[in-house]
Amino acid sequence: MQKTVNILNKRAKFDYEVLEKYTAGIVLAGSEIKSIRQGKASIAESFCEFSNHELFVINSTIEEYAFSNNFGHKPKSERKLLLNRKELKSLEKSVQNKGLTIIPLKLFTNEKGLAKLDIGLCRGKKNYDKRETIKDRDVKRDLDRIKKIYK
Repeated sequence: MQKTVNILNKRAKFDYEVLEKYTAGIVLAGSEIKSIRQGKASIAESFCEFSNHELFVINSTIEEYAFSNNFGHKPKSERKLLLNRKELKSLEKSVQNKGLTIIPLKLFTNEKGLAKLDIGLCRGKKNYDKRETIKDRDVKRDLDRIKKIYK
C-alpha cells in the first residue's frame, strides 16, 4: 500500500501521565481517510468522551480533501471510536469513578491502509511534575552530548 502516516500528540505526554494505552479504529468518510493519508490532520487539542456508551473523539481536525466534491466533510466533527465492549466498559468505569481522562496519543495508518488511533487513559500532571519532566529531558540531552564528544 502506501507509506504509513504517524500524527503525534506531542503535548499529551508532557501534560498527562499515561496509565494505559489502547488502539482504536476510527469511523471516517472517504474524503477524511484521503486527507489523513496526505498527513493533513491534527489531534493536538483533542480528547475523548462517552455518549450513550460509545466513545467519540472530539476537537480533532482533519482538513478537507482538496479533490473532493462540494459535499466533503466537516474538519472538526465528532468521530466514533471502535473498541471491544470490555475495553469500553472498563474505560467508562475508570473515567467516571477515578476522574481520569482519555487523550488521543497517535493517529496512524496500519499496513492495510486503515486509520487507527492510539488513545491513553491519563491522569493530569501537576506543575512540579512538568518541571521534573523538563529537567529529566535536559539532563538526558546533556548526557547524550557528552557521550557524543567521547566516542
